[in-house]
Amino acid sequence: MERRLAEIPVSEWDDLSIDITPRENVLQYLANGFPTQLYERYADDEGNILSRPVVVDGQPVQSREAVEIRDRLIEKLASLPPVQTALDQILHHFGTEQVAEVTGRNRRIVKKVSDGQVRLSVENRPGSANLAETQSFMDDKKRILVFSDAGGTGRSYHADLSARNQRKRVHYMLEPGWKADTAIQGLGRSNRTNQAQPPLFRPVATNVKGEKRFLSTIAKRLDSLGAITRGQRQTGGQGLESPYARAALVELYTRIFHGRVAFSSLGEFENATGLRLTSSDGSMLDELPPITTFLNRVLALPIALQNRFFEAFEELLAVRVEAAIATGTYDIGLETLIAESLAVTDRRTLHTHERTGATTSLLTIRREDKNEPMSLEAVLALAKSSGSPFLVNASSHRTALQVPTSSLTSEDGSIEERVRLIRPLSRDAVSKARLEASHWRIATEDEFTALWLKELAEIPPTKSSEFHLVTGLLLPVWKHLPRAGRTKSLDAMGHERNSSWLSMPP
Repeated sequence: MERRLAEIPVSEWDDLSIDITPRENVLQYLANGFPTQLYERYADDEGNILSRPVVVDGQPVQSREAVEIRDRLIEKLASLPPVQTALDQILHHFGTEQVAEVTGRNRRIVKKVSDGQVRLSVENRPGSANLAETQSFMDDKKRILVFSDAGGTGRSYHADLSARNQRKRVHYMLEPGWKADTAIQGLGRSNRTNQAQPPLFRPVATNVKGEKRFLSTIAKRLDSLGAITRGQRQTGGQGLESPYARAALVELYTRIFHGRVAFSSLGEFENATGLRLTSSDGSMLDELPPITTFLNRVLALPIALQNRFFEAFEELLAVRVEAAIATGTYDIGLETLIAESLAVTDRRTLHTHERTGATTSLLTIRREDKNEPMSLEAVLALAKSSGSPFLVNASSHRTALQVPTSSLTSEDGSIEERVRLIRPLSRDAVSKARLEASHWRIATEDEFTALWLKELAEIPPTKSSEFHLVTGLLLPVWKHLPRAGRTKSLDAMGHERNSSWLSMPP
């Protein structure tokens, strides 16, 4: 912005009509940095084929083909409409009356409306702007706050009990960058002690799959941060670097090695990523590249190929997590249990320590959770966007929307194709073979709509479930507790299992 404004007379700053996006800089970079020098191949004394730049009379020779590619790329980019930066888009959309900007900029371009005409104007900002904008947000005069590294140092934006603005903060994290420490520090600005309520963090990413690599690192740091400061593992660490992810990666490596990945052969994968899966004797390596190395190498691939590798990896990861949840072994650590109501229905003493008299207690707790069925409008919109068929069960007259889902790979390498049945209160994955052998049949939209509405009317406001809580002195009875009780998560209890076990130290 500063470079572009330097080219414009100050007298015209009140009504800008030029492009103030980074497009000009990218065009300049392409013109000066695109490789156009011609290279030739030659053989060295040992017969190795190498390449070198072509020089005639001391001057480098330009490749006509490369120059044409560069010029076409510049022409295409110049014809695209300019895209404002995220910060300017937010300011122009919501207006400076709603957005508090704490970025350290001493001038910015704002949108002004006068006599029905919209114009862009340069606005100078004093050195005290950051302090004033922060106070406007904390006083609830401005609903939106945007801050950067430069504007976040030494300030707090949490729902402080002493501030007028005690609304729940929804903290969107855009462009976190490479440094997880910096991102974590920024997130800490809206989550501090003496707050009315904690914030909701929402990492923002594009549809470039590799961007999740950065978010995974930040999520992992948030995981350890929660464990250190609160004795909890709120995120559970089940992201791209979890045990499930490592197992999924091994399976992906195995599929690539055996040629079961349609879009890339073993040789293409090794050449593109620089990762080696084969040993000198042609067998698969015992020590395969770790997941951090895999994620970093995939980032260097072209976007289309990068997305396909990440989609294959995420599909295998989703299957493993789904299987762990179904068997009750998915561990997300400690979690705040939220329900409509919790009531202790039984209390028993399991063990009393002879010397200290400390007890181990078993509590039976009934929980009531609010049912939140999928509305008819939502399921019809999903059917329209995905082109999925409507189903009706000929026996129970229940309804479901059949949507695609990931397949399962057995130990012998066979593939079990599956679909997911979307019902008002469930999302169950079943094999295609099992579906074909069942009473489910294709239905019309009118038939589906009538039966879906009937099911919605029959759903009670809440559902009841029961779980057991072991509390007090745990070590004497720990080995006697059911194994599933040590690993079953609170999420699993939401599926109304007959009995779930939790343990809580004294």
